[in-house]
Amino acid sequence: MYQEERLVKIVSELKKRGKLSNQDVCQLLDVSRDTARRDIIRLVEEGNAVRTHGGIASTFLMSELEKYKESGFNERKERASREKRMIAKKAASLLKDKDLCFFDVSTTIASLSTLVTKKIAVYTHSLDNAEILAKKEFVDFHLLGGRFNQENRFFYDLFTIKSQLEDVYFDYAFIGAAGLTEDGVYFVDKEDARIKKEAIKRAKRVYVLTDYEKFNKTSYYKSAGLADIDVVITNEFPPENLRECFLSNHIQVELTES
Repeated sequence: MYQEERLVKIVSELKKRGKLSNQDVCQLLDVSRDTARRDIIRLVEEGNAVRTHGGIASTFLMSELEKYKESGFNERKERASREKRMIAKKAASLLKDKDLCFFDVSTTIASLSTLVTKKIAVYTHSLDNAEILAKKEFVDFHLLGGRFNQENRFFYDLFTIKSQLEDVYFDYAFIGAAGLTEDGVYFVDKEDARIKKEAIKRAKRVYVLTDYEKFNKTSYYKSAGLADIDVVITNEFPPENLRECFLSNHIQVELTES
């Protein structure tokens, strides 16, 4: 049997079964492993099959598998986005006209920015928040300056920001979190963490907006202990160890609507 005939036979079988092991190819064609290997290599090189561990699969099957994986990722991403929006919605319901607020750098706080409907004043070092709030004419918006962090889209220069906040005291500081443990609130970026720390010191009430996945996780930098937090807004009850710590530190837990 010529190679072209063998290849046609393999492709036909792949359409029926979806995948074949190396041994399956040997038995199907009644050929040696070396011959089967050469046929498999050619099929893969010509784009008629995809190499798998120990065999090959049809390109259609692998395409469908990739679509399935992508849909699963997109579903998880959408669920996470939906949970953040619900957390942001809960936070937005607390706002009143004339409130003076600090808005942190985080995707959840950016969602909060989109939901602002009250005549409030907002200070932030987040470019994402700035782009949203600058379009709301009823918001007294202040962008804190400094150098621009392109990766995480915020401005930082602690000396400059301290001078901008010298006589400013917030009714609320809304803070995101990379992690929240018995020890406090953690963040990824050092400069960002320092700015949050400065804002927290100047707030009457500090709200941490975080989803359940961040509980009992740390990151690189801590900028607040539990004693600095007044309220945690989240999508699920925290684990028992954190509930006990929250209780002893008089931290209120606000859950989103299911």
